[in-house]
Amino acid sequence: MKSLAKAPVKAVNPPGATEPRRPGFPAALGAGTTGLTSGRNSGRADAQRPSSYPASAAPALPARQPGQTRQGSPAGVPGVVGASGMLTQDFQAVRARMVQKLVQQGLSDPRVQAALGQVERHRFVDSALANQAYEDTSLPIGLGQTISKPNVVARMLELLLQGTGEPLGRVLEIGTGCGYQAVVLAQLAREVYSIERLRGLHDKARENVRPFRLTNLHLLFGDGMAGYAKGAPYAAIIAAAGGEALPQAWMDQLAVGGRLVAPMQVGGGAQALVVVDKSARGLRQTVLEAVHFVPLKSGTL
Repeated sequence: MKSLAKAPVKAVNPPGATEPRRPGFPAALGAGTTGLTSGRNSGRADAQRPSSYPASAAPALPARQPGQTRQGSPAGVPGVVGASGMLTQDFQAVRARMVQKLVQQGLSDPRVQAALGQVERHRFVDSALANQAYEDTSLPIGLGQTISKPNVVARMLELLLQGTGEPLGRVLEIGTGCGYQAVVLAQLAREVYSIERLRGLHDKARENVRPFRLTNLHLLFGDGMAGYAKGAPYAAIIAAAGGEALPQAWMDQLAVGGRLVAPMQVGGGAQALVVVDKSARGLRQTVLEAVHFVPLKSGTL
């Protein structure tokens, strides 16, 4: 994996404009949001209801045995351990090798390295595929969807964090899938809202995420193309599906100084990774390498 490459830039803001510092936001959205159960979307963004996972949603973690430790996480961000309360030793070494390979491919951000080394990817795929969980490959998760390859996840998260020296503020993820990337994001941001349009995947992600007891991660069932206006503005937006254009709702919900990373069709049905930076003067779009994601669709199923 390579670091951010120079690529054609479509600049809406005037040449020489100074980019503002990437923003951070308080975690709290105000009364009436945290702890709500998820509900079906009624066609309006404000009808989506978040599902949060307070510490009380799972049993207390068992006491650590001598010699067993929990890995750290970025300052000020809750840490993730295995769903059993400690990292699974059988997978810890192979997960470390996965991260090492990603570093050899170009992953340089230590925050992303730590998060990927901490979250147990094998818990988000079918048990029959667990032995492939740390290979650099995408895997089926049902309903025609896949969990992205580790190098793609690493690449997008590193782009999202580029230029920041602290955990991100509030982040919106489009396409929860099995919940793996959402949990990794929760290590890198103060607040994560992740939206999924397929009810079956949303429910599966809730089950996958619940044992991790993350109070800063909220799962939503709804139309990702509409974003989630109640949580806006977002310091960062990341998408796991690509369409012919980036929805205007995403642009509107991105904070000034924020960054969006998503796949987008660039001609002939091909997709490329696109980075959009928003300043007070406008939007700057950078087109990067070719990628392949599931198509971006509207509505819920």
